[in-house]
Amino acid sequence: MTRASQGTDALGTLPKGSMGRLVVLSIDAMGGDLGPAAVVAGLSICATSMPDANFILHGDEAELTKLLARYPALQAKVTIQHATRVVTMDDKPSQVMRHGQGTSMWGCIDSVRAGEATVAVSCGNTGALMAIAMIRLRRLPGVNRPAIACLWPSRNPGGYNLMLDAGADIKADAADLAQYAMMGASYARNGMGLSRPRVGLLNVGTEEHKGSAELKAASDLIAEASVRGDYDYIGYVEGVDLPSNRVDIIVTDGFTGNVALKTGEGTARLIADFLREAFNATILSKFAALLAMNALKRLRTRMDPRRSNGGVFLGLNGIVVKSHGSSDATGVAAAVDMAYKLARSGFRERLAARVASAVVTGQGASEGAHLPAQDAGMGQPE
Repeated sequence: MTRASQGTDALGTLPKGSMGRLVVLSIDAMGGDLGPAAVVAGLSICATSMPDANFILHGDEAELTKLLARYPALQAKVTIQHATRVVTMDDKPSQVMRHGQGTSMWGCIDSVRAGEATVAVSCGNTGALMAIAMIRLRRLPGVNRPAIACLWPSRNPGGYNLMLDAGADIKADAADLAQYAMMGASYARNGMGLSRPRVGLLNVGTEEHKGSAELKAASDLIAEASVRGDYDYIGYVEGVDLPSNRVDIIVTDGFTGNVALKTGEGTARLIADFLREAFNATILSKFAALLAMNALKRLRTRMDPRRSNGGVFLGLNGIVVKSHGSSDATGVAAAVDMAYKLARSGFRERLAARVASAVVTGQGASEGAHLPAQDAGMGQPE
């Protein structure tokens, strides 16, 4: 593939584990439902708030050059990597694994693999993105099943809880769930600023006797690993706890997590529709809506799914952020912001060190001695 500079020097290879001044993000510009215009517009939102960030845009060079001309401030921070093909939402992951070379999504992941960028961001086909990331980046040593971590609006001070797996793999045994807890705790420290997150295991009830034998075995493993993982295990949680302030990280298998996520999205849309219908029903209700306008705007902002856009693939040799396929500029900006913060925190290196330590020590000493102070709970990431 050819590369056309858009006002920047060669980006160069970032040293492994580097926390240098320049953060480079690799962006799949072509994968979303709204096309590259939404992606470029989203990046323009980030341009001023990320002065130490540059971007590699993967997609049609002619189209991207035309779009970037609208945003001079962004244009100076972007390098285009031309890609002639696009992974569509209808493409099967198995087909993309065999024939995906030359697509913008493949190039996006390969820039992370080559060390040109720290993080990859794509709005494209989730299954295809995970498949490409698995074969190009590979799993971290010791990780059996990668997971997708997503933010869930909650009553916690930070406004969100973290849930994983949100759909990377429908299967997960007890050991996988325990590993999800550890990876989720590392994400919460580096991406959410929680020094000692609370972990809960999703179940049909909070009582110890409820749930399958697999869940009970997972509960025991998660509890045993809480000291090594530097988190507090609160036991089982139910669906009603997903948005609560009782827990910070909800651990579940990908099938259950994806159903919960889609149910939550559908419920939020239903409530919004009901409110809209109620306030438009009569003249008096429309007047009431005017009186409550500021409160309704605050509610809309707090419940806006675009603000929590971005699922992070955990357990790979690189950071990959999956933005929602229908993301507009605001949603893309939120996903890029998430990717930027994870890159600046050195999250990939810390997660790799924690996983490696867990594999080596097993039931032994705490991992804290093997990790940078911030991820060992002795300080807050940036």
